[in-house]
Amino acid sequence: MKLFYRLLSVILACLSWMPAWAGDVNVLRLTSLDWPPYVSKSLPGEGISSSVVKAAAQLAGWHTEIRYFPWSRAVQEGLNNAEYAGYFPAFYLKDREKSCYFSHPIGNSMVGFASLKEKKFDWQTLADLKPFLIGTVHGYANGEAFDLLVRQQAITTDSAPSDISNLRKLLAHRVDAIVIDKYVLRQLLITENSLPANKSEVVFHPKELTNFSMHICFQRNDKGQALQKTFDTALEKVNVKKLESLYFLQVLQEQKHTH
Repeated sequence: MKLFYRLLSVILACLSWMPAWAGDVNVLRLTSLDWPPYVSKSLPGEGISSSVVKAAAQLAGWHTEIRYFPWSRAVQEGLNNAEYAGYFPAFYLKDREKSCYFSHPIGNSMVGFASLKEKKFDWQTLADLKPFLIGTVHGYANGEAFDLLVRQQAITTDSAPSDISNLRKLLAHRVDAIVIDKYVLRQLLITENSLPANKSEVVFHPKELTNFSMHICFQRNDKGQALQKTFDTALEKVNVKKLESLYFLQVLQEQKHTH
């Protein structure tokens, strides 16, 4: 974990416009959920999204504090409790603009299909999915077009309670492919040591099913709007892709040290 913070410090030091810290450091207090690899207390930098938020906040002269809740409570507390500035990572939805001020994107959640190499799974249109049994996670939204075809039973799915359960079904040849976030899959394949040896055969199809931009949802008041503007200005100087790469480099190195 020390390497991650050292590399992050180097990136920040290279940004020549970084302001001096004020005597009394402002605190950007946000709510979130435990969602590896994006946000989690146990991860380097508290996860990919947290690292991006912290980098931008530091450039704005803020110290970041993240409080963890189940998602529905994280949203409620982040939007309505004056103790917090907002919540993250929030997918951009037009309707949500009525309840908060969205920051510029702090990353993306690319959702697609994972399969085993031997299956030679391929698709270009949703109609191509009809011959396959697709593993999904109960309650997850996977794009309006896909979800509609599932409801119409034009696509055959098998639901699991979590991403790790879904992945285990794939490795056990119980489904042909699974719907999963690209980075969630990468995190599980690196860190979940209980997975069988054939996890090395898992491939992620290059064609995305859907792609959600992720943001901080600042409270919809004057303070929230001011924070959004300051944060967005700082975020423009943060290399999000660089931080994502550094994160997975650190995770891989930590796994090597544990074996």
